[in-house]
Amino acid sequence: MLVYPSGVDLSSATLRFLARELAARRREQGTRWRRLTAGRQALLVLAPLRCGHTYAQLAAGFRVSTTTVYRYITEAVSLLAALAPTLADAVKTASTKAFVILDGTLLPIDRIAADRPFYSGKHKKHGMNVQVIADPAGRLLWASPALPGAVHDIRATRTHGVIDAVEEVGVECWADKGYRGAGGTIRVPYWGRWDTLSAGQQAVNRSYAKIRALVEQAVATLKTWRLLRKLRCSTTRITSLVQAVLTLHLACSN
Repeated sequence: MLVYPSGVDLSSATLRFLARELAARRREQGTRWRRLTAGRQALLVLAPLRCGHTYAQLAAGFRVSTTTVYRYITEAVSLLAALAPTLADAVKTASTKAFVILDGTLLPIDRIAADRPFYSGKHKKHGMNVQVIADPAGRLLWASPALPGAVHDIRATRTHGVIDAVEEVGVECWADKGYRGAGGTIRVPYWGRWDTLSAGQQAVNRSYAKIRALVEQAVATLKTWRLLRKLRCSTTRITSLVQAVLTLHLACSN
């Protein structure tokens, strides 16, 4: 296999953050020797998360076995996932905001037609449903555990307890029409065909769409981590990967 230099479009602060966490974990475990330093392991982990590099490519580039690559990535993902903000953390932050924005996104996965629980009729593809909460500036506050793509957004929101959580702190949560009937402090646009709405309702929906666009930007920044554009791993690992990416995203933005 040919090996060539490559770049990862992340700041050195992200690399230092992950390297510090990995070094601290090694000290806790009393690890004396590894094939790679904490800094090199951090770079090995960031490459597939950000760029989608395969284990075989990483093994060749870092001169280790694919088994070592898998073990190092699994260790780091578990560590980062444990640092991700919980819904309670996000709601606590949301209580200081004027409002928050809720949306769902589908993370595509490689499944066959027989895997119906993972097939989203809305998106016409297989994937995992992830709910996200963003602040009024479009900054991500929270990403939910992944559910099969066949799960509707409003059902996913109820499963995760989002409606009760935001209602408890009394913060308004703006969502799209897919969350109609959610109740609590969930706010949705006026329902109906455009030509049946009054001029005032149309104006409200236009303003609403501009605010809703902010959460779309937040979801887009999450998917700049190319691994999430097409997941080829077990569905049981996807929640940890999403939480790990969220932790790194927040570390980059702070």
